[in-house]
Amino acid sequence: MSQHSNNATPSPSSTVNSSELPELIKLAASNLGFDFAVIAPYQPPPNADRFPEWIAHGYHGSMSWMTKHPERRMDPRLQWPGGKSILSVGMNYHRPLPPDAPNPDDPSRGRFARYAWGLDYHDLILPRLKALGRTIDYLAGQQIASRAYVDTGPLLERPIAAGAGAGFIGKHTLLIHWRHGSYFLLGELLLDKELAPDIPKKGIIGCGGCHKCIDACPTGALDDPYVNQSNRCISYLTIEHWGAIPHELRSRIGNWVFGCDLCQETCPYNARNLMPTVEPFFEPRIPDWGVPKLLDLMALDDQQFRTWFKGSPVKRSKRRGLLRNVAVALGNWGSDEAIPALAEVMENEPEPLIRSHAAWALGQLDQYSSARLTLEKSRVSEGDEDVSEEIERALAGGS
Repeated sequence: MSQHSNNATPSPSSTVNSSELPELIKLAASNLGFDFAVIAPYQPPPNADRFPEWIAHGYHGSMSWMTKHPERRMDPRLQWPGGKSILSVGMNYHRPLPPDAPNPDDPSRGRFARYAWGLDYHDLILPRLKALGRTIDYLAGQQIASRAYVDTGPLLERPIAAGAGAGFIGKHTLLIHWRHGSYFLLGELLLDKELAPDIPKKGIIGCGGCHKCIDACPTGALDDPYVNQSNRCISYLTIEHWGAIPHELRSRIGNWVFGCDLCQETCPYNARNLMPTVEPFFEPRIPDWGVPKLLDLMALDDQQFRTWFKGSPVKRSKRRGLLRNVAVALGNWGSDEAIPALAEVMENEPEPLIRSHAAWALGQLDQYSSARLTLEKSRVSEGDEDVSEEIERALAGGS
């Protein structure tokens, strides 16, 4: 969250009619690279009252911060009493794979969610929201207090955007724009200025009887339509969850090592010829178009991790989180080519979380004698209790 205060008040000659201001603000947002901008009323968004029930079911997993002051998430008036309008913006990050890109379904490669291919979107959208706030000051001819959020504050971003007509919430709980699909990053500017809110369009078809995203989710996180059981979601498990990944979900993660796009890739609204982003921030910086070789990832030391992911959202998982995920993907690969890398982890990796998941991966490769020998050798030398338990479980044939 960022609070905006501009010391230089624009001259009265720059003011515009208040009825024209909303459309001029949207034009300014477009000029700053936002693909949509809508104005929402300063009140709880549609279906905000479902949030406490979502928390009560434990779907937030280990994201304990979501349980603090839930009323503020539900009602922006409690988050910032000084606000009067919400400007919701979205930026398209979709970039299709070129024909010569590696096959993302190759189990020897690790998959990164599309939004993580480039630089961290927080470092792009927040400065542009601040610039938009200054432009609004200029257009209004007065200083307007504002607060900017980019996936960082207690706001129900998608319901806010949908309630103002930016699109609709799909069964995968993501915002779907009827022309541009769901590959959007959202931001909000809370404004101390009364603006006429946008009215959602009538006659939007929505998801109808489609359930492709539900069928595509391998962990069952979307089994209840319009509810994301985040504690089962691959994006949560590989990014937000910093502990051990539940055993029963590891084999379902496949080769995803940071985030997941499966529910978006199968959505009919994304199946059409979507307009690709032209924003340089989202140009892929991860090798091989976001699907590098798992063995290359597992070999990263701290310095190499920082070099590979400088300025990237992947920094959030830290090396320990990413290599934990890579170990799981190596186990899911099922090839004996993974065994030397996993053996190196068991012998020399200082981080217990990575070793414990490497032990699980070796257990998935127990059809190879070298995998079992590696586990038996590690059983003797391992000093961490959690890792030792994982080794015993793997040797006993636990999955």
